[in-house]
Amino acid sequence: MNELPESVDRNIVEHRIVYALKTIREALDCTLHEALDVFSERYEELRRDRPDDFHLSREDYGRDFYS
Repeated sequence: MNELPESVDRNIVEHRIVYALKTIREALDCTLHEALDVFSERYEELRRDRPDDFHLSREDYGRDFYS
């Protein structure tokens, strides 16, 4: 994911989902559906590589977020 700005990772870790999606769409010039796919992939990578950076559990992270 070298083409994504650092702010995407920061936004994902800090639970700022909408901002992360907006930045992904702008950086990749893609649809919301495509941005959600990229977000999901990057989220899983960050959870695997930097688990201590997340303050919410997996179960609580996406709660009440509907796209």
